[in-house]
Amino acid sequence: MHAVEVRDVRKIYRRYGRRKSFGTLKSALLSGGLLRHLRPDTTFLALDGVTLDIDAGRTVGIIGRNGSGKSSLLKLIAGIGKPTSGTLRVSGRVSALIELGAGFHPEISGRENVFINGMMLGLSKAEIARRFDDIVSFAELGEFIDEPVKTYSSGMYMRLGFAVAINVDPDVLLVDEVLAVGDEAFTHKCLEKFADFKRRRKTIVLVTHTLDLVTRLCDEAVWLDGGKVRASGDPKRVVDAYLLEVASAENRPRTEAVPDAAAAPDSNGAGRWGSREAEIEQVELLRADGQPAHVFESGQPMRIRARVRAPRPLQDFVFGIGLFTADGVCCFGTNTDIEGGVPRELSGSGEFTVDIDRLDLVAGAYKLDVAVHRQDGVPYDYHRLLYSFRVASPVKDTGIYRPRHRWTFGGGISIAEPGGQP
Repeated sequence: MHAVEVRDVRKIYRRYGRRKSFGTLKSALLSGGLLRHLRPDTTFLALDGVTLDIDAGRTVGIIGRNGSGKSSLLKLIAGIGKPTSGTLRVSGRVSALIELGAGFHPEISGRENVFINGMMLGLSKAEIARRFDDIVSFAELGEFIDEPVKTYSSGMYMRLGFAVAINVDPDVLLVDEVLAVGDEAFTHKCLEKFADFKRRRKTIVLVTHTLDLVTRLCDEAVWLDGGKVRASGDPKRVVDAYLLEVASAENRPRTEAVPDAAAAPDSNGAGRWGSREAEIEQVELLRADGQPAHVFESGQPMRIRARVRAPRPLQDFVFGIGLFTADGVCCFGTNTDIEGGVPRELSGSGEFTVDIDRLDLVAGAYKLDVAVHRQDGVPYDYHRLLYSFRVASPVKDTGIYRPRHRWTFGGGISIAEPGGQP
């Protein structure tokens, strides 16, 4: 089921310059210049034939340069304006946090604004009253809630707007760059709320320039460029394609043509992309005895060994790996930059290894990312979910991570050989 359906949507904005003023309507009509002076000087095509489906319960990040149409698309989904042409349909209650403090009246109190905004979002006064304490608590306004919002700082504005938007319990939440204004503690609180929405199968559409947030939080990414959809799908693939384009625009050297960003990955999002200034030629998964394997016992060691080659010397490079469940949930990811490695030179052929002393995962199927990229994230060679392995365990516990643990019992409890791991 689609929560949002966008079909061939175009949005044109009209720009007007300075206009000749008329003394009276009669003089304007007699001069014959009224209609001429009401025409726009120029038009701007913000969205150009955008077609997009967002499934219910998915979190989708929209990325792109300034002026690419991201905010225009979000406003149309929110119902703030209508497409010039094309159709757009949204299912369920929509809550939008698009512009800081949008909809707040500066002269009245935060309390009154909460009720007004809540009713604008479709809640009754009684429903708002029931949720009011949660809104104030989330916004951390406390004693300031009865002060006029014109006395609020930008952070207080943002916190109150976000608190109202999420506490109306929407089916579709639209968010446009608001996390850039909050402090670190409030940002973490917002991310926890996003995670709660994801667990409850709510739909989130997020416009942001924070690309790491897209790869960590989103199920899909959409790259808008010049009002068109340039690429969509797996977040890591789309973000890396965008970074390659940005780097290319900065006239940084490239030894090979950038792969087509819109090239479809397989059904699981797996694929390979990058500039190939450095290439990953081979990846092996090894047991403790040094033999290649595809099945590992839970709690036993695993070595990841990769052979790389750089036709020309590079001084800017990072090696990274990521472990994922078969359905794409990240179990662990790291790279040499995160762990403090300082690159000096990558030239010719070489290899790197990552030794995992204890593969403390529950039984199941897993996939591996291996990558070499620049320190700013632009990929040289990214292998997305291309390597598979299984973890076997005699204990059929659930989840992903299997930490070392033990059971103890006392009193009137008698139990023989619990399945815990010493």
